[in-house]
Amino acid sequence: MVGHATLLIQVDGLNILIDPVWSDRASPVSFAGPKRVSVPGIVFEDLPPIDAVLLSHNHYDHLDVATLQDLCARDDPLIVTPLGNDSIIRRHIRAPRINAGDWFDRIEIAGGAEVHIVPALHWSSRGLGDRRMALWGGFMLKAAGKLVYFAGDTGYGTGAIFRDLRERFGPTDLALLPIGAYDPRWFMAAQHADPEEAIQMMIDLGARAAVGMHWGTFKLTDEPREEPAQRLVAGLIARGIPPERFVALHPGAVADFFGLDR
Repeated sequence: MVGHATLLIQVDGLNILIDPVWSDRASPVSFAGPKRVSVPGIVFEDLPPIDAVLLSHNHYDHLDVATLQDLCARDDPLIVTPLGNDSIIRRHIRAPRINAGDWFDRIEIAGGAEVHIVPALHWSSRGLGDRRMALWGGFMLKAAGKLVYFAGDTGYGTGAIFRDLRERFGPTDLALLPIGAYDPRWFMAAQHADPEEAIQMMIDLGARAAVGMHWGTFKLTDEPREEPAQRLVAGLIARGIPPERFVALHPGAVADFFGLDR
């Protein structure tokens, strides 16, 4: 866990970064906007060579141009992203390797690994005049016989999209699910799940393990910093699910889920 929605996945000899953000602020400017309250869990210079970047949508806490510039200059990774985000990146980076696609498009990474772009209940915008002009989504990553789901930013809604993903792809080995930035509910429910909804996502997906992300790094909404992790544990216990099956990782934490038995 690097922090917020930035995670490093190491599987089948590949290093895959999700929504990489190393900047101090999730903002279009360096002097204002949500400020990082915990340092990145990996120093940027200590990152292994990155083979691919999965970029879910264009909000500033997910698409960080400065970090992408550094990654492209150092490693030239393949960037996989929903349609329209490629145009944003190309405005700032010369000749990046990008494969942009629609929901349910399949994109090969390397060595037999593949990514499917999947729907999310969210929206996109970088400014005042581009709302919903770039697509948003999550990812299903298939590698080494494992299935890893990254939800991106999403509300729960009726849960239909998560049950559909299980129908399409089968049970998920590891689900990376958002648990923070949910209060006040009257405003945030349509776009950000709360911890209890994230637990239901795990159940709908048939996931054998899950990681809670999108919490504790940037102050985006009203809930206290530690509340998402606390509510996650309480919700799991209330539903009779062992808390070790769904953990809210802090920056710098490392977890290996692929040794678990079904």
